Amino acid sequence: MDIQLKRVYDPVEKSDGVRVLVDGWWPRGMTKERLRADLWLREAAPSVALRTWFHRDRSRWEEFRDRYWAELDGSPAVGEHLRDLASRGRVTLLFSARDPQHNQAMALRDYLLSSPRKAP
Repeated sequence: MDIQLKRVYDPVEKSDGVRVLVDGWWPRGMTKERLRADLWLREAAPSVALRTWFHRDRSRWEEFRDRYWAELDGSPAVGEHLRDLASRGRVTLLFSARDPQHNQAMALRDYLLSSPRKAP
């Protein structure tokens, strides 16, 4: 699977493949024309409670990731949809967080690249 990450404010490139916005809210100051997302998958975003709890606190990163993965396990269609897209070509997960290493898109990519999960 070819999954890359990009901030929504980074330039659009032909090599991005399918561009998927994985934030729960539309990025501030971003137009549809400028973002050029092929899909906005709100369901892939962590719950508001989890996002609020994490709030960019790097000391909570591992626990955030574990809790987020548990949420994703509870909605297997999200992972299946993104894995299906990635099986056909490059997918770029778009996020608006400032921290490129500690954000939901990074945790989501790790989740998708981990062993394939199936619905219980």
